[in-house]
Amino acid sequence: MTRSRIVLSVTGLLIAAACTSPPVTSTAPAPTSPRSQIPSVEPEPTPAPTDAPEPRNRWVTRTPEWLGQRVLPERPDGFGFAQPTPPIFRNRRLATVDLFPPPSEDRFVARMGPVPPDVVERSTWRPRCPVSLDELVYIKMTFWGFDHESHTGEMITNAAVGPDIVRIFKAMYKARFPIEEMRVVRRDEVNAPPTGDTNDTSSFECRQVTLGSTWSEHSYGLAIDINPFHNPYWRGDIVAPELATAYTDRSWQRPGMVLDGDVVTEAFAAIGWGWGGHWSSLKDWMHFSESGH
Repeated sequence: MTRSRIVLSVTGLLIAAACTSPPVTSTAPAPTSPRSQIPSVEPEPTPAPTDAPEPRNRWVTRTPEWLGQRVLPERPDGFGFAQPTPPIFRNRRLATVDLFPPPSEDRFVARMGPVPPDVVERSTWRPRCPVSLDELVYIKMTFWGFDHESHTGEMITNAAVGPDIVRIFKAMYKARFPIEEMRVVRRDEVNAPPTGDTNDTSSFECRQVTLGSTWSEHSYGLAIDINPFHNPYWRGDIVAPELATAYTDRSWQRPGMVLDGDVVTEAFAAIGWGWGGHWSSLKDWMHFSESGH
């Protein structure tokens, strides 16, 4: 999450923005009371109009018309100002917008291969990136949505860890861990202004670390963000996505949250990846990486 943050919205073998710098031990105090550190910036986004159509699936809430459309005031560091979470998102359960045909049956399916040219073109990969296309793979795989239905998603990741990533998402699918969307991060999203409401589960994103100048682990396809809105980045008065402040309260456990000892953390721990939820000077609950940074 640099200025790119997690500005992911709905788009589209299965993979794909944004995460963070290595934890620091001296320059940033450990997060304490998020509510007291979050400035109120008006106007606060309001829920969808009451005459908006109700979802057909009883497991989800209606998607507000303003999703991904309201640009937030920006801080000098490029983040948006953290905002109170709109009531409709305090227990976020949106239906997945399908980019690909859903699976024909209720079972996990994954296909992995070279990144197709059309996917390369809409991705963040360019020749200046620290990995070649030969070092990346494109995965299409099944995931379980908040609508209690199976969906097909996409992800670009490092070829060396591709099989491990497939096993992790297979375990998540079998456990019915819900994911809102899974798609490749687009180039136009990297420096887009913050809307604070994105929620894309993704891996490869060619960019620098948050608040730093070195390549992010995402630039190598060696990091994955899970449900960023449900599992935000939090450092002092920075929360990203900026509307996800209600999810800095990890004692209120809601579907889609990554929690210590759950199927997600256990699956990543089994392949030796570190979790940003274990960091002390900041929290990045969405973030898993091979290096632990």
